[in-house]
Amino acid sequence: MSTTTSGIAILGAGIFAKEAHLPALSALGSDSLPLLAVYSRSEKSSRECSAAAAELGLGPAPAIYHDGDPSVNLDALLARPDITAVIVVLPITLQPSVILKALAAGKHVLSEKPVAPDVAGGISLIKAYNEKYKKNLVWRVAENFEAEPGFRAAGELIAAGKIGKVSFFKAVVTNHVDVDNKYYKTPWRTIPDYQGGFLLDGGVHTVGALRTMLPEPLTHLSSFASLNHEHLKPHDTIHAVAKAGSHFHGIVELTFGMPTKSTPASDLFVITGSEGWLSVNFAKADGASVLRLTIKRAVKVEGKPTEEVVEVVDQPARGVEAEFASFFDAIAGKETLNLGDPLEALKDVAFIQAGLNSGGELIDLTKLVSEGK
Repeated sequence: MSTTTSGIAILGAGIFAKEAHLPALSALGSDSLPLLAVYSRSEKSSRECSAAAAELGLGPAPAIYHDGDPSVNLDALLARPDITAVIVVLPITLQPSVILKALAAGKHVLSEKPVAPDVAGGISLIKAYNEKYKKNLVWRVAENFEAEPGFRAAGELIAAGKIGKVSFFKAVVTNHVDVDNKYYKTPWRTIPDYQGGFLLDGGVHTVGALRTMLPEPLTHLSSFASLNHEHLKPHDTIHAVAKAGSHFHGIVELTFGMPTKSTPASDLFVITGSEGWLSVNFAKADGASVLRLTIKRAVKVEGKPTEEVVEVVDQPARGVEAEFASFFDAIAGKETLNLGDPLEALKDVAFIQAGLNSGGELIDLTKLVSEGK
């Protein structure tokens, strides 16, 4: 896909841009558009990201743009005709305005999750895209859990009836975030100006994975949210009971407020059906990160008691690479997976917003996504 006349820019030069985005572009090789520029609000972080890109072999060091000099600020970058697409990796509350600015400049956009700080903002952003830009420009939301081959494989197995008809599910995410955590140290996370703090920033991953695996969408929830550690304001924990589709339900436990680095052993995701269950966990295989699917099924053998059949499937953990590949395919008009639909990403934000505000009351997620309240 690489050409000499067009390329991409990364807007935002923080931890995830350097540690996830640059390696993903490197892994794609010639299937990626060349990285021509990097923008950050600070010159220092922009230079560091550009140097990291060069060290990874992504071609010549990308041009550096920052807010310290009007001649090389964001507007100057977006005015470049050779940059056809941008990857937005900025603080949550800054992203919507930058997405619109990039679209107005005629650039395709891949923006990091969440789609917006809240549902109402997401609805407004999607409306503006659909009305003004969708005909000619691609905008996708980078939700790497949705793109992970392991979660997609789990969804395909469940849809094919591997565990029978889905009965119930659970998702348990327990994290310890202390004041020395590298993500906590980023100023916009230390004093978040958006709902939920880490629950919004990280919790949408869990909801995105469930959305990818479950055969029907999440429709309702009742939950309680709390703050257990003052440095994780405004909330660090959600416990929710959720309904999906017409007949099944489950529990979702999200906390970034565990008191110790070691956490109780638990499967990350378990989806149970009429004939068995499937769990999904991150693991290591031959030194590489994988998503491990474990399937246990009850098989009735004629003349014998029911037997349990176990199957283990490992899928490489390459969600960021997969979402980039899908985005570049969409730009080229050959998209097949349809990853990163902003409306689907809005459903993830709706779940977190409802989880924060339910207070035990039942919330209709479909209504929330359509009306914003």
